[in-house]
Amino acid sequence: MAIKVNLSRVMKEREISLTQLSDEVGITLANLSILKTGKAKAIRFSTLDAICRVLECQPGDILVQEDESDAKSG
Repeated sequence: MAIKVNLSRVMKEREISLTQLSDEVGITLANLSILKTGKAKAIRFSTLDAICRVLECQPGDILVQEDESDAKSG
């Protein structure tokens, strides 16, 4: 199983830029970009909570678990 980050999709739906989200969450643009691209190895619950508050979503809207075969093909 793999964890996929759908932050880009949620940001697009909410019409919020990476810079705006970075400012509102209080996380560096570089770290938020790493998370957005799915290259992050971990995320703090406090960061996830802050992102969800700003985007008015649930953690499951941003992070989804999928089969390894799905992750490789998508």
